[in-house]
Amino acid sequence: MRSKALAALSLFTSSGTLLCCALPTLLVALGLGAVVAGAVSSVPGLAALTRHKTWVFLTAGLLLGLNWALEFRRPAPACPADGGASACETAGRFSRMALWVSTVLFLIGATMAYLAFPLAERLGWV
Repeated sequence: MRSKALAALSLFTSSGTLLCCALPTLLVALGLGAVVAGAVSSVPGLAALTRHKTWVFLTAGLLLGLNWALEFRRPAPACPADGGASACETAGRFSRMALWVSTVLFLIGATMAYLAFPLAERLGWV
């Protein structure tokens, strides 16, 4: 149960990295800056996430690292012999899938937040 909660929390924080950094950068790059301005005025919390993006990424990275450590360093959970093995397998599959999705979202967010603008500048696109 704890692994499932940690997987969900990791997915939530990784999605936060997309909301604060990756999605606004992508929209501005596509010429949709007015959409970003409208979103920030409608949801002021997005601006706070952006101002504190380093803490958002550190928290998400820490949770992901902890999730990876718990997922692959612990022994396999003992499943009950009364037919509950399929429930254990389903929960384990959900945790691993959420972990991979969270990691991909985190990497996309980090790339957009920290590498997209310097790379575009270096290539002469900006």
